[in-house]
Amino acid sequence: MDSIDNVQAALGQENYVCGRALATVVFLAQRLGRPLFLEGEAGTGKTEIAKAIAASLGRRLIRLQCYEGLDAASAVYEWNFAGQMIAIRAAEAAGGADRDMLKDELFTEEFLIERPLLQAMRPQPGGAPVLLIDEIDRTDEPFEAFLLEALSDFQVTIPELGTIRAPEPPIVILTSNRTREVHDALKRRCLYHWVDFPDFEREIEILHARAPEAAEALSREVVAFVQRLRTEDLFKKPGVAETIDWAKCLLALDVIDLSPEVIADTVGAILKYQDDIQKLQGSEAKRLLDEVKAELAPA
Repeated sequence: MDSIDNVQAALGQENYVCGRALATVVFLAQRLGRPLFLEGEAGTGKTEIAKAIAASLGRRLIRLQCYEGLDAASAVYEWNFAGQMIAIRAAEAAGGADRDMLKDELFTEEFLIERPLLQAMRPQPGGAPVLLIDEIDRTDEPFEAFLLEALSDFQVTIPELGTIRAPEPPIVILTSNRTREVHDALKRRCLYHWVDFPDFEREIEILHARAPEAAEALSREVVAFVQRLRTEDLFKKPGVAETIDWAKCLLALDVIDLSPEVIADTVGAILKYQDDIQKLQGSEAKRLLDEVKAELAPA
């Protein structure tokens, strides 16, 4: 990935259709060794780009899925307490061992369970891994503060073992669905990019890459209808992932043309909340579909 064009081509080979703005920030993040912070609506492909980068570079992908209450210890390491207890019982059965010696033996690499952040600091076959810190907005401020050190110095500290520093910094990608604002101090350490919903032509490209068996006419109807839905007052607008899922559902049903009945039968592939589904009941789906078909009709 030694140029912006090569980034686009490499990601394209992994079926990730990448615009030039996103390709530019990916190129710069790797060239400068900076973490990449991707923010945007759920389903716009933020997580997928980390997978595509790892696959195109032949690197290991290490994913830290964030959640409320995640703390530093859970993200870095934990001790294998069951294994330690077995070692203690074995030492006692053998006639007892020096307590200080036993303590030193219990807190070694043998009993260390590595979590994603520690794994990312270790040497990996093929080069530094891609570390995906997914949905950072689900965590709280103390965890963000911990990440400041980890991402600045690419090192973590285990009290019993000391500081472990990455011999080669991992490629770090953070994602956020913006359910809350992430602190500026963390964002400043990253290159930032807002991942928006694609325009019509780019979403068609994405659908061709992910569901190539879909006919052109059906693909255009699917994308146009999903894009029309995004303009409606919905609790959760369908993302690109839903577009792909819906197209695959229609292919499985041998659908060649959208109709209000087909939409009613498969609406669960694109809308995930009952309140949103109810808004598409009755004549509403027909109205939207008629508008879409009128837009797509040749002039």
